[in-house]
Amino acid sequence: MLTMVSHSKNEKLLLEAAKRFNSTLEYEDLIEIVLKLVSDAVDCEAALVFRVDHSHSEMRVRYMNCKTDRKMLIFERDLGSGVVGWVAQYKKPVIINDAQNDKRHDAEMWANVDIDLRSILSIPLVGKGQMIGVIEAINKVDGEFSEGDLVILEGLANQIAVAIDNANLYREAQRELLEKNLLIEIGAKLSSSLTLNELLQIIVDSLKQVIEFDSGGVFIINTDYSEIESLYTLGYEDCSEEHIHLKYGQGLVGHVADTGEPIIVSDVTENPNYIDMHCKTKSEMLVPLKVDNRVVGVFNIESTKINAYDNNDLKLLTAFAAQAAVSIERARLHDELVESNKIGQQLSIARDIQMSFLPKKELVIKGYDITGENIPSGQVGGDYYDFIQIVDNQIGIAIGDVSGKGIPASLLMASFRASMIAEIRNNYSIRIICQKVNQLLHESMQPGNFVTAVYGVMDIKNHIFTFSNCGHDFPLLLRADGTIEQLREGGPVLGVVPDAIYEERPVYINKDDIVILYTDGVVEVFNNNDEQFGEERLIKIIQQNRDKSTTEIRTAIYKAVNKFASKKHIFDDFTMIVLKRTI
Repeated sequence: MLTMVSHSKNEKLLLEAAKRFNSTLEYEDLIEIVLKLVSDAVDCEAALVFRVDHSHSEMRVRYMNCKTDRKMLIFERDLGSGVVGWVAQYKKPVIINDAQNDKRHDAEMWANVDIDLRSILSIPLVGKGQMIGVIEAINKVDGEFSEGDLVILEGLANQIAVAIDNANLYREAQRELLEKNLLIEIGAKLSSSLTLNELLQIIVDSLKQVIEFDSGGVFIINTDYSEIESLYTLGYEDCSEEHIHLKYGQGLVGHVADTGEPIIVSDVTENPNYIDMHCKTKSEMLVPLKVDNRVVGVFNIESTKINAYDNNDLKLLTAFAAQAAVSIERARLHDELVESNKIGQQLSIARDIQMSFLPKKELVIKGYDITGENIPSGQVGGDYYDFIQIVDNQIGIAIGDVSGKGIPASLLMASFRASMIAEIRNNYSIRIICQKVNQLLHESMQPGNFVTAVYGVMDIKNHIFTFSNCGHDFPLLLRADGTIEQLREGGPVLGVVPDAIYEERPVYINKDDIVILYTDGVVEVFNNNDEQFGEERLIKIIQQNRDKSTTEIRTAIYKAVNKFASKKHIFDDFTMIVLKRTI
């Protein structure tokens, strides 16, 4: 009879737990519910919970006195500290009814709470076969913790683990959504006519919505004087001009500008490069602003808390920095254009920006011959191609064409490239990269604008080219046996339909197979009879020259197109990539 009552009580407890957990997905609210539930389940004075977070170098323990004010406190402890650290390390439950004399007792932490520690019941939380945290009941109200209390908490542990895991996933999803929205907001500014200072203020203010910091700013390199000049800062009101205008290479800002590598400084007092610009600063995070691997500035934020930043914050700041770098380059261009007010200079600067995003040298790949070319027309266009090193034996290959001409097209191309590079670095699949870039462009572009593109990854080791075609001219695969394939699979143009779905397709590249990717400036060329050069003529030129190098094939195509064109024809940008497997 007692067993039946016990089972009934546990069942009611499990049902009550499910009811409470289903009431919210907010992480902090859920943790409070967990702490109160632990206290109610085994009738204890207080409870704590620890969730394993590999992005932190310490344990973040949440504690609550469940019998008094029920205020949640957060303690940061070294990994392995106290009973909670022991349970997390060895994944074993433990009952301690003489906690003060236990060798695992964390006296420093318990000196800061409002109870006299007597007893502890600590249980590991395991979700999906992995250790995710620890729950702990503190001070049994009437007597000592028993095996029965252990059974009760172990019965709840699975539900608690699932609830905490789900709440954390929800929190991360909400954070990611906010981050994406902010990145989209910043990306939208790329097409506006903001001055540089206005743009930097928007970037810093937007960042403050998702990362807490007390001071910081965007520092831009002045290459003429080999120093860093601050263009926008927060929290340095008491700093002298001498501190802000640091010589290139000095301080943490100078160090990051010099090395081009991001850093997290958990305790600035232990870093010899730190220069005190804010007396209350305890930790700092810095990320370089890069354009085509060239450092143009540094993003710096500081906190009055030790260990304020983790790898998730670094990832977000890096994403902001990628957008900021493009924004700064464009805003600099904008300021120069306003000052000069000369259309010729406008086109020249825009062309320089466009060309700076193209590969600087031919790509050398063992077993492959590959070349790319962008021959600009008289106007500034929006053609783009790139080779992106992903991991060993995998090269990203991209080609694109944005709508329009002139400076708006070049800026749209810059926004597309920044979005593409940012999503590639997240290691998504090719189809997901295309979907995310499409959504970002749809949010930031004006109606009527769009981008066509092909993005693929060449697996050099396995000789497989996996691609997705986003409304672009069909790349051609000319097999060694003479057959021809059009690489069609993908989806619509980028930036028009927000929820567009893209597919990807792998193709095996045999020895002597040739792949050519091109923009419409290659085939949409007309002669005196208003005939178009077209795909068939392009294929014929490739077949006639297939035994030659890719550079020679590319040159032959360019000469044939120019010979075919009417003298009155207005050329578009001539952009292509030719790839050939040689062994």
